[in-house]
Amino acid sequence: MRFVRLDTPKPISKIGLGTWQFGSREWGYGPDYERRAAEIVRRALDLGVTLFDTAELYGFGRSERILGAALGDDRAKVVVASKIFPLLPVAPVVQQRAVASAARLGVDGIDLYQVHQPNPVVADTTTMSGMRTLQDVGLVGEVGVSNYDLRRWRFAEAALGRRVLSNQVRYSMLDRGPEEDLIPYAEQAGRIVIAYSPLAQGFLSGRYDAANPPAGAVRRANPYFLPENLARGTELIATLREVADAHDATPSQIALAYVLRHPNVVAIPGASGVEQMERNAAAAEIDLTDDEYAALATAARAFRPVTGLAAVPKMIRARLGK
Repeated sequence: MRFVRLDTPKPISKIGLGTWQFGSREWGYGPDYERRAAEIVRRALDLGVTLFDTAELYGFGRSERILGAALGDDRAKVVVASKIFPLLPVAPVVQQRAVASAARLGVDGIDLYQVHQPNPVVADTTTMSGMRTLQDVGLVGEVGVSNYDLRRWRFAEAALGRRVLSNQVRYSMLDRGPEEDLIPYAEQAGRIVIAYSPLAQGFLSGRYDAANPPAGAVRRANPYFLPENLARGTELIATLREVADAHDATPSQIALAYVLRHPNVVAIPGASGVEQMERNAAAAEIDLTDDEYAALATAARAFRPVTGLAAVPKMIRARLGK
């Protein structure tokens, strides 16, 4: 396993484990998944994974409980990250929610506590006041944000008066916006971009096509999985397979290696089983050549999916089977 080269109390692995699916039925992993979730966590620990990300919103607290129980006595050795859902993120609420998350996780302190979404009404000034108090009393180690643009990330840091270590954002070969400003800022300032959905919810795995769409409510709600977009992605998947063959790897591993090529980026893919966890962890060891990275970037830019408002009628028709 490789790690981010930053001054943090605990090393942060380049591949972490995202746990949205823990305790959440919408992924369609079945009733036996809670047992498998514990096996995935234990295998991740064996593989050197040190970053485990959850949120109070995931399964309405069940993800935190499942993760904390699975980590057991290893909780103190790894970076346990959670997120507050910012419904009313004023200082007292931030403090109360952190206490509740820590209790569900079974930890004395949350290593990385993040604001799940920017609140359009409540300023980060009061939110970060609560975070600063949590740090002062030792309940929170590092503060992070999620889905923030660069301007608001920097404002949050000014409001905290300390570093806001990370910004967790959607980043993959299909969602390359962070490459414009967030990743350069992270590299310049010694911060971290945490890439969620680095496989575009499995689109980049090559497992799906127009004749074999995914199951589960989460993926069915993603316009990338429209039959038209799956067809449009054929050339991109072919490029991923070509590079994967050169490394004796899978398309998913190459897609992860693409985002991990940036030194201050870590990825937190989920895993449906132990085998997928093993493949994800192995991706941290893949070094893409400049030519391979350029070929992947070119193929990604050429992929033009139907998204936004234009995708809505197509998704409705797909749901109705028309």
